[in-house]
This record gives sequence, structure tokens and C-alpha cells, in this order.
Amino acid sequence: MSTNQAPNLEKLIIIGDRVLIRPRSQTEKTQSGLYLPPGVLEKEKVQSGWVMKTGPGYPIPLPTEEAEPWQEVQETTRYIPLQARPGDLAIFLQKGAHEVLYEGEKYYVVPQQAILMLERDETLFD
Repeated sequence: MSTNQAPNLEKLIIIGDRVLIRPRSQTEKTQSGLYLPPGVLEKEKVQSGWVMKTGPGYPIPLPTEEAEPWQEVQETTRYIPLQARPGDLAIFLQKGAHEVLYEGEKYYVVPQQAILMLERDETLFD
């Protein structure tokens, strides 16, 4: 399954600085030829997977200046965007991740601070 084939993820809204990651399929065989049980690789401290969706980012506090009484108050929240983008390969700490099952697929919801590294291929979906 490629990174852009996912079941109805447009229904999901990722909150704040979190990232939805689909785990990368891992090989069950070591370099020396040993076959590992499925749960062994999932217990590693560092995991990798494809970024599927991202939250809006870190909210910026609204200014505390008093507005003039005649001005209309606008309470739109602004955000500092995240570095991760859909399609990136993320290397992240398992400790910060929360596993969720959505429509039979396993995903991780990871705060951006738990992501150690991103690999971006600009031509991935061309």
C-alpha cells in the first residue's frame, strides 16, 4: 500500500502539534536470517512511519492589548505550522506515541516533539 492510499482520513481532524503516522512495514527477518515474532519490532524505542495528516501547529497566544470599544473583536486562533508534512517518512520515539486503530489500520498519534527526523521526497506523489 502506498502512502497516499488510506481509508477516509479526511474525516479525521488532528489536534494541535500532533501528527498521524502510519507505521512502516518492518521486515520480520534479521540480517543473520533469524525470523522475529511480530511484537518484537513494535517494542523498539525508535519507530518509523509515513506522515498521513498533521495538526495545525502550535497556537500563538492572542495579544493582550485592549481593543478600542468601537473595534470589532476578532478571535481567530493563529498557529506556528509544523515541520512534518503528509508524505514524509518520520523517525519517532515510541514512548511519545499513542497507538490507535482506525478502520482496521494501525496508526500512531505522535506529538511533533517526539519526532527525531523527517525524510522528505518532493517527487513522491508526482
